[in-house]
Amino acid sequence: MGDRETEHTVPQTQLEEIASKISDLNKWREIFSFHGLEISKTPQRGQGSAGDGPPGAGEPAGPPPPPHPPSAVPQPLLLSPDTGGRPISLEMAMGLRKLLFGNVLHVFSCEWAKAYFRFREPYSDLAYALEAEQGGTRAILMAVQAHIIKYLLFERNTEYTHLERLCRISRLEQGEALAAALADTLWAAGGGGRAVICLVTAAVHVMPSGDYKADNFTERIQLFEFSEKAAAREFLFDHINCFKGEGSHGVILFLYSLLFSRRLERVQEELDCTATPLLKFSFGNITCTQAVLSLLLTGRASPHELDGGQEPGSDGGGIEAWRQRGPVGYLCWGRAQAERQVCPRLRTPRLPVWLCSVTGRHSVLFGTDSRLLSDWKTERVFHLYFYNGQQEQTKTAHLTIDTHSHHWEEDRSEDPSSPGKRRPSVEMAIRTKWAGATVSWNGTDPFF
Repeated sequence: MGDRETEHTVPQTQLEEIASKISDLNKWREIFSFHGLEISKTPQRGQGSAGDGPPGAGEPAGPPPPPHPPSAVPQPLLLSPDTGGRPISLEMAMGLRKLLFGNVLHVFSCEWAKAYFRFREPYSDLAYALEAEQGGTRAILMAVQAHIIKYLLFERNTEYTHLERLCRISRLEQGEALAAALADTLWAAGGGGRAVICLVTAAVHVMPSGDYKADNFTERIQLFEFSEKAAAREFLFDHINCFKGEGSHGVILFLYSLLFSRRLERVQEELDCTATPLLKFSFGNITCTQAVLSLLLTGRASPHELDGGQEPGSDGGGIEAWRQRGPVGYLCWGRAQAERQVCPRLRTPRLPVWLCSVTGRHSVLFGTDSRLLSDWKTERVFHLYFYNGQQEQTKTAHLTIDTHSHHWEEDRSEDPSSPGKRRPSVEMAIRTKWAGATVSWNGTDPFF
């Protein structure tokens, strides 16, 4: 009898030990999963690998673990519950949807959900550059790119000069530049007095109600408000992987942060109380309106901010803000809008960095001489650089601008208002700022 009890006791002890190890493994799996990692599936002691003995040899007993459900978007980086902040409410979530889409039923497409701030390789010709393929998120990525270039060229303390300031940067410095660019944009949207940063938590704060359609992302937003720009920038850098990590929903998080920094009610007022949403559906894509571009460049969501034909607001403060030059500019050209003019203060920003909208596609144009737009003598012959965000571009394009040479106008038979048939669209965008200038691509085949 005693021998039988011993026979049953030994297996029971082994089972308890195995159960304990499984429990410990699950705890570690949860910890790794929370930080966006996963446990390596290296064979453990007692487990065979492929080719070790006959089929089934060394395999653990019991059914295999269930496979992870397929997903086009990797799981987002989650925030620790004790980080602080305040959770999003149903009212706030619905307010976001109405501003962005005009209703609470639409959700972001897979393209938007997958978009994040992804840099090129560190210490390369394009170490400063974000990847931005075709799609609706490209406008946001390139607007942030302009602010990144501004920081790296004109604000960061470094021994390097000229283009080396953009190329000689590490992965850590890429994160610092992104944090600075996001902080600058959010701080401007907050009127120079506040910034709100949105991150994702594991906990769901909002339960769907009525017509609101959940997306399993917005409902888990946590908001962090800052009254000092330096504190906001430090917080962004500490959590920069929540914006630049794959599966982070980084572009949407930044757009949410931008709207909350401005305040949803104020954004609605700046839209002239119209029912026009901030995003629009175009040929199957979700694209940004002029109001979003204005918010990214000026901190205000008025659809007229980028237009040179109308000054918003009737009070002196609004007009003064409209006339004030910002650190980053905007150039626009399209064959269907050849006569359209961008307001002068955006064509002539304080620093030579421009977001460009060329035939509806967004890119960045910049110079390395901070005096270019403040000393007229530097505008005779000068150099600009062009980046379009696409993977096909492997090196920053170098352009030489001559504002006193008019060789392109020698053919009088061609209408100067539509020389896009002869010249690349980028050159036409440049001529909206420097009329009649000639552009040399310095051996590079003109593109874009």
